[in-house]
Amino acid sequence: MTSQVSSPAEQADEAVPGEQRKAAGAKDVRRLDRVIIRFAGDSGDGMQLTGDRFTSETASFGNDLSTLPNFPAEIRAPAGTLPGVSSFQLHFADHDILTPGDAPNVLVAMNPAALKANIGDLPRGAEVIVNTDEFTRRAMQKVGYGTSPLEDGSLDGYHLHPVPLTTLTVEALKEFDLSRKEAERSKNMFALGLLSWMYHRPTEGTERFLRSKFAKKPDIAAANIAAFRAGWNFGETTEDFAVSYEVAPAATAFPPGVYRNISGNLALSYGLVAASRQADLPLYLGSYPITPASDILHELSKHKNFGVRTFQAEDEIAGIGAALGAAFGGSLAVTTTSGPGVALKSETIGLAVSLELPLLVVDIQRGGPSTGLPTKTEQADLLQAMYGRNGEAPVPVVAPRTPADCFDAALEAARIALTYRTPVFLLSDGYLANGSEPWRIPDIEELPDLRVQFAQGPNHTLDDGSEVFWPYKRDPQTLARPWAIPGTPGLEHRIGGIEKQDGTGNISYDPANHDFMVRTRQAKIDGIDVPDVEVDDPSSSSHLRSSRGGPNEARTLVLGWGSTYGPITAAVRRLRRAGESVAQAHLRHLNPFPRNLGSVLERYDKVVIPEMNLGQLATLIRAKYLVDAHSYTQVNGMPFKAEQLAAALKEAIDG
Repeated sequence: MTSQVSSPAEQADEAVPGEQRKAAGAKDVRRLDRVIIRFAGDSGDGMQLTGDRFTSETASFGNDLSTLPNFPAEIRAPAGTLPGVSSFQLHFADHDILTPGDAPNVLVAMNPAALKANIGDLPRGAEVIVNTDEFTRRAMQKVGYGTSPLEDGSLDGYHLHPVPLTTLTVEALKEFDLSRKEAERSKNMFALGLLSWMYHRPTEGTERFLRSKFAKKPDIAAANIAAFRAGWNFGETTEDFAVSYEVAPAATAFPPGVYRNISGNLALSYGLVAASRQADLPLYLGSYPITPASDILHELSKHKNFGVRTFQAEDEIAGIGAALGAAFGGSLAVTTTSGPGVALKSETIGLAVSLELPLLVVDIQRGGPSTGLPTKTEQADLLQAMYGRNGEAPVPVVAPRTPADCFDAALEAARIALTYRTPVFLLSDGYLANGSEPWRIPDIEELPDLRVQFAQGPNHTLDDGSEVFWPYKRDPQTLARPWAIPGTPGLEHRIGGIEKQDGTGNISYDPANHDFMVRTRQAKIDGIDVPDVEVDDPSSSSHLRSSRGGPNEARTLVLGWGSTYGPITAAVRRLRRAGESVAQAHLRHLNPFPRNLGSVLERYDKVVIPEMNLGQLATLIRAKYLVDAHSYTQVNGMPFKAEQLAAALKEAIDG
């Protein structure tokens, strides 16, 4: 979905009291500045589809938004159990927001398991819509309810809306030639219709989507549309819902342009395609399916018309081996995976370091170690990306900070790989990959020129005057070696993992040559041109402060990387509104670090680094800059909450 919006304005990341109005003969309508909704049910209840559709309509309406899909780790956990609960949280607002929200204002619980798994996250006074048809004694006992929570007073602190969703759906579809089981599958569309009425969401897009999705089964399409409309009409007519809500478009939250809602994996896929077009190179993906990276393989396989080739290999090693072969052949080569796959690919990444060929290694991080938490988020592969190879094998590391930013991060990773002839790690994670937000579609003229010049002929003159091709003769500025395409006359050269002689590329066991090559490869990575890190410091109009001083000057810097950007920024905003002076910086480039990072760190008394690991960036910062960085960590498979992070930062400031 796309929409037009106008100029930017930074707004607070929290609600203000709503206004209420009532049209003649209609229900009350209350205006809010933001809402957080969570849909929850069995993994077979269609909660992700429901959330996706509500999100799409919200994006087309023009709200700013941020989403948090939360999948069960099991492929199909037993129905009605706590491990089988699937949820989708959406935060949408009339202003600039940064996170999916800390606590839902509305919970739609399709069964007892969904209620029990999520009720603890709700603040008192939240709206709770439950499907009463699923609250049977057996279903409640399965998740540990001795008595019905709908009747024992345990939900008295919430606005409870008991709705027989299944019964109402079946009744709405009785004119269709469907079995009861088939009709029950549409109850998520009934719930979607009800929530669409409650929050004045557009409906045309969802009906078009259903007609398209079930184009080969028009009866199923018609049934789902009927259920969707029945949910809308139920909200309009029932006395249980006396108020509906309006959240105006975020008309001042974005720069002018055409926007669409986009997930991190989709943005990353588009970024890879854009990079290949800007480099005028075919894109080759060698990959093996793994959660949460598989969507990139699925998406890129749709774009053969852009010269994209995708290879679903038999395992991780074959995937990266094929990709490295494609790089040798002159393609923009990519391999996608998650942490366990990186471990399997490490030998070939080392080979790419030795061969000095461009290769993008996309790691969509998840909870580990080993299989760990396949559907939960973590950013604990940083040290693996930095050091997870034998020998001295330095690799640049780039990390996006939001779902939409995955597009730009892919372009930047491609720039580094192509310019410096090196494998590059792109570290996203499950939170970014599956989450979504509005993305301004860039003009082609805004994209960087990534074209490269392949080696065409001899590049070195021997003492006897003969001209030869040296595959490891380097560009004096970038230290990159020539990229010679196989089959180019006169450019035959050796490849392989054994150490190369400087210049000639011949096999060499000479100690001095090995020392020189190791140091040269490190110098190439250290010399990569990356932008300076920018500091958001409210106590200074300049990014560079000459000295400390003044009662309102920020003495604490919050440093982050990757997907912690949203929660950190939301927490920093809260602290500033409370009168605290705190600075913030966020790293895209983790190897090499920006050249000004050391001087930035020196200007603050305290440096706090929140991470979804046990302090990996903090370890690197302490080691390189000898800064006593304070680490604040979380490894529960979920992103930070802004309120929790704000409290931790306040404690660090006061400590």
